[in-house]
Amino acid sequence: MNLKQLEAFVHVAESGSFSKAAKDLYLTQPTISAHISSLEKELNVRLFVRNTKEVSMSEDGKDLYQYARQIIDLQKKIEERFDSEKEDGKHLITIAASTIPAQYLLPKILLRFNERYPKEQFKLVETDSTKVVTQIIDHMADVGFTGTVLEKKHCKYVPFYKDELVIITPNTEKYRKLQEESAGDIKWLKEEHIIMREEGSGTRKEAQKQLKGAGISVDDLNIIASIENQETIKKSVRQGMGISVLSRLATADEVEAGFILAFPIPKADKGRNINLVYNKNYQLSRSAERFIKVVKEVYQVVE
Repeated sequence: MNLKQLEAFVHVAESGSFSKAAKDLYLTQPTISAHISSLEKELNVRLFVRNTKEVSMSEDGKDLYQYARQIIDLQKKIEERFDSEKEDGKHLITIAASTIPAQYLLPKILLRFNERYPKEQFKLVETDSTKVVTQIIDHMADVGFTGTVLEKKHCKYVPFYKDELVIITPNTEKYRKLQEESAGDIKWLKEEHIIMREEGSGTRKEAQKQLKGAGISVDDLNIIASIENQETIKKSVRQGMGISVLSRLATADEVEAGFILAFPIPKADKGRNINLVYNKNYQLSRSAERFIKVVKEVYQVVE
């Protein structure tokens, strides 16, 4: 048996529910069931009595709970003892993030992390998605956030947020009329001046992918500029320089204020994943593990 199995057992015993235990531990219900099943096979006992309404401990389960609870409590005491007061209790986590997660998703995560672990310190490096992954591979960052997946064998990606891309245009009569009449047809893009994010940007990679799915090849577009700063892109669109494809998160305020219009991309489903990424072949620090746990908690990630 191992600690993860005992931890799953204790959570099911205390909550009376496999699903609640899964939610508490940020695991899937089948994973919890597998842990319990392994324990029962190893000990050759039945730990829970299940019916349609509730889960209760068997007599053997009650006996095991007394020991398991002590083991879990002892584990926490060990962690507290050896994690506290090292270097005055201060640890530095280096976070690499692409533009969208850095500006719109991380503030909420960092606030929760700071409230939970006030002695921890973090350094945030904002860069494009390609460089985020490079920093993770080269151990220059502990954890990363990216809007695209680059197939690198050392990287573990954990999707935690769905981000929709939209086509943004000036709020003029021409585009208001298109919004009313286009009915999901975006062939008119071929006649427009297009402003794209820079090469290496996850937004650009995903935009090209989604436009292709909607029947629009990048080769058919008149791309007049590649701009790294999305605020510059939004202002350029407002002034009529061209149109662009950006995250709905990044454009929500301007759309609500009536400065620009947003068109959905046909066949784009629910959008792209924003991913937490780390190097699975590199031992994470306790601080990095805590940070990842907070991300999963804030955005209710179940693996």
